[in-house]
Amino acid sequence: MMISINDLNKSFGNLKVLSDINIQNIDKGVLAVLGPNGSGKTTLLKCILGMVIPDSGTIEFNAKNVIGKFEYRKTLSYMPQLINFPENLKLYELFDLIKNIRNDNTNDYELIDKFGLHDSLNKKISSLSGGTKQKSNIVVSFMNDSPVIILDEPTTGLDPLALLTLKNLIKLEKEKGKLIIVTSHITSFIEEISDKIVFLLDGEIYYSGTLKLLLENTSQNNLESAMAKLIEKNNHV
Repeated sequence: MMISINDLNKSFGNLKVLSDINIQNIDKGVLAVLGPNGSGKTTLLKCILGMVIPDSGTIEFNAKNVIGKFEYRKTLSYMPQLINFPENLKLYELFDLIKNIRNDNTNDYELIDKFGLHDSLNKKISSLSGGTKQKSNIVVSFMNDSPVIILDEPTTGLDPLALLTLKNLIKLEKEKGKLIIVTSHITSFIEEISDKIVFLLDGEIYYSGTLKLLLENTSQNNLESAMAKLIEKNNHV
C-alpha cells in the first residue's frame, strides 16, 4: 500500500491547522508523526482516515485520490487517542462486534493472550481500568490483518510489560511489510520503533526523514533534545 499526501491544507474557521503538508511515497515500516500539542498531528491522521475533509490537496492510496471516498478504509485499522467504546458491552462482546463489522480474518485470541485479557473478557467495559481499556484498544486495532495501521498515542496508560508487548507487536507487523503511522509523546518509544519521522509545528512540516539524520542536523544525541532544538529554532525565527 503506497500513500502520498500532496499540498494538504485544513483550517477550522480562522485557525489554520495544516499548511501545505507533503509526505511522499510511504509504503511500509513505521512513520512517526511528532510535534507539540496543537501542531496538527491528530488532524493529519483524521484526514488520512477520512474523518476530516481537507480544504485542498490530495491523499493518494496506490496513486488514487481517496478524499471523499470510503472503500479504501477497509485497508485501515485505527487506534484513537481517546477510547469511547460502549460502556455497557462486555469485553468479549466488543471483540465479537468488531469481528462482525469487519468480516475479516482476525487474530484476537492471540492478542488477548499477549496482553493478558482473559480474566477481563466477561467484564463490562465500564468496570475496566484505564490500562485494561488501552490494551483492549490495541487488540481492536491489531486484530484485523490491515496493511495500514494508524495509532494515535498508543502508549497512554500502559504498564512496562504491556508497553514492551506493544513494541514487539509493532515490530512484528512491520516485518510483514505493513505501514504503521504512529504519534506519541514518549520519545524513547519512537526511537525504538520508527523508520521515518515527520515533525510538525503549527501545522507545517519542519522535518521529514530518518532519526539518524535528524540527530545529525540538530547536533543532538537523542530525539527529545532534537525536538526541543527544532522548537527553539522555530521560536527564534
